[in-house]
Amino acid sequence: MVLIIKERATLEQVEQMLQTLKIYIKVAVDIEKGILAGGGEKHAYCEAALLEDGSRQRDIWGADWTPFDQSIAYESIINIRQASK
Repeated sequence: MVLIIKERATLEQVEQMLQTLKIYIKVAVDIEKGILAGGGEKHAYCEAALLEDGSRQRDIWGADWTPFDQSIAYESIINIRQASK
C-alpha cells in the first residue's frame, strides 16, 4: 500500500506502509513540496504516486526508511539521473 504523506505520519500510517516489507519502508520524497509517498515493493511505485499527485520527476528522490532504528538509506535507482546544466 502506497500512501502520500503531507504532514507528520501517524502510527497507523507507518504500520500500513510497513505491511509490504515488514522491516523498512520504500519512500519517494518531493523535496520541493516537502511531501512523501511511502509503502509498496519498489521506489517506482512511490514515485508514480507523487507524479500522479502533481510532483515533478526532477524533485523526487528515493530512500528506504527503517522506523525501528530511524535509519535512512538512499540507494534507489530513481536517484540515478543526468546532472542538470
